[in-house]
Amino acid sequence: MTASPATNVRHHFATVADPRIDRTKAHDLLDIIVIALCAIVCGADSWVEVEDFGNAKLDWLRRFMPLPNGIPSHDTFGEVFARLDPTQFQTSFLNWVRAVMEVTGGQVIAVDGKTLRRSHDHRLGKDAIHMVSAWASANRVVLGQIKVDEKSNEITAIPALLQVLDLAGCIVTLDALGTQKEIAQTIVDREADYVLALKENQGHLYEDVKATFEDAEQHHFQAVPHDHHKTVTKDHGRLEIRQSWTISRADYLEALRDHAVWPALHSIAMVRAERRIGDTTSVETRYYLSSLPGHAAQVLDAVRSHWGVENGLHWCLDIAFREDESRVRKGEGAQNFAVLRHMALNLLKQEKTAKVGIKAKRLKAGWDEAYLLKVLAE
Repeated sequence: MTASPATNVRHHFATVADPRIDRTKAHDLLDIIVIALCAIVCGADSWVEVEDFGNAKLDWLRRFMPLPNGIPSHDTFGEVFARLDPTQFQTSFLNWVRAVMEVTGGQVIAVDGKTLRRSHDHRLGKDAIHMVSAWASANRVVLGQIKVDEKSNEITAIPALLQVLDLAGCIVTLDALGTQKEIAQTIVDREADYVLALKENQGHLYEDVKATFEDAEQHHFQAVPHDHHKTVTKDHGRLEIRQSWTISRADYLEALRDHAVWPALHSIAMVRAERRIGDTTSVETRYYLSSLPGHAAQVLDAVRSHWGVENGLHWCLDIAFREDESRVRKGEGAQNFAVLRHMALNLLKQEKTAKVGIKAKRLKAGWDEAYLLKVLAE
């Protein structure tokens, strides 16, 4: 038999416990996982489509696994993933990512949440699940994810996710909901830096940072020691001007109320994005806390990288994988299917020879078995 195209997957997911009793095991658990992953890479968005893929590719799949009982039914796929321990499944995902993808120091890790909108089951009183993911901006891959508990929120989920990631030397970015001193401490403890968005929910701290920059701007920053960086981009009739100002001198930081409770706070930042399309101009100003030493260019790059998670991850999952239309909801199925999507997305992002979008890559993998092998080998 030919070596499996998903050898890494089989190796790193071998410790996932099979939730079935022995007499119901007509199909090997690792075979089920590999078939589901291959199907999702090739465009399957439901368990019925996973089964259809398996039956269409049965001869090809048998080059890599015996499959003595053929392809599992869609009910089998659904039942297995509904009962599969999501913690074990995500741990195996983390081990797989570490083995096949190197995260370099200094890159931005954007942590952000997304609701799987149709994963709810109102009949059973089950709300749609919310997943928090960590996105490596340079590699453009998902490093890990965690489901937010129904009785909790992102504030408790984020530290749990950060604890299991290799973050040393990286810069972690979060939106305002994640701007919590305990989360900042977790990031510092993981030997990483942070750039945290500030909004009105931070009360005195937000007011003080905003007032500091407004006062400095009124005097054209002439009397305020600071760093500044500006970028200008033009594309298809759109002009975008982005600027960042940072203040890192100790006396300015110490004048902020509650500054002492923020671990390793080394700078505050103001980032302004101006967009011009024809005669229309929009301007947005945001404020940040950072453990970085006050390099405006570095802060601006981190902020822009965080904004990129919307297009690089969330938009891609919705458009290329139709995540918001998915009705997988039984048991742990929605959470485990989300992990499979992340695995497929990582593999497709890492394949560089096809100069097309993710949706087109999925179609190509489904049509071209040689290309599918190339994707799975990444």
